[in-house]
Amino acid sequence: MHEGIARISLNRPERLNAYSMAMRDEFSEALSLISIDADIRCLIITGEGRAFCSGADLTEFGTAPSQVISRYVRWKRDLWSQMLSIPKPIISSIHGYCIGSGLEIALLSDIRIASSDTIFAMPETSLGMIPAAGGTQTLPSKAGTSRALELLLSGRPFTAETALNYRIITRLVNPDQLNLETYHLAKQWTCINPDKVRALKLCIKASQDLSTLDSLAVAQRLAMIGF
Repeated sequence: MHEGIARISLNRPERLNAYSMAMRDEFSEALSLISIDADIRCLIITGEGRAFCSGADLTEFGTAPSQVISRYVRWKRDLWSQMLSIPKPIISSIHGYCIGSGLEIALLSDIRIASSDTIFAMPETSLGMIPAAGGTQTLPSKAGTSRALELLLSGRPFTAETALNYRIITRLVNPDQLNLETYHLAKQWTCINPDKVRALKLCIKASQDLSTLDSLAVAQRLAMIGF
């Protein structure tokens, strides 16, 4: 942690940060600590080396009796609910390759800043599967149902510029500016009262999960108690 900013870095550069069960466990433990540490105001998720995350480590499929069992073991820890329940802003700082599970992690973040040379894809259909870590929900919420379905069915790679146009990422920067832009944004957020940030995240989540009237009621209740 530095100046109220925590950083989780996916760190298997020799495998382009392919997502493994060991990585899942370490990621989950880090999220648990970040969630309860009052000194942490913002979380940045990055990847070491040439990629953010190249997707699930497919070599682990070979150690299980079936793909179904392998996926069940991999997702046994509910990282996705952990990320969604953290009351602090989460920024994914993306470069290189952001594939499959990597894109699903990024989509569960609040803000996605990507280097202009990033390649994205959701290739699960080419493996005879569908995304199992929230991509079928989070991708349509950002890109819209038609574009999400086309990307999921085709599995085609797409550029960072396309990701920006599809609203999959929030901001596009030059590769040499990625770390600096991410840090500057995170630093701005650490200056905001964390109770206000938590209330804003609750209101925005309510707008996605509830009817307009019910989400307005949530916002009004939070305003009445001083948020």
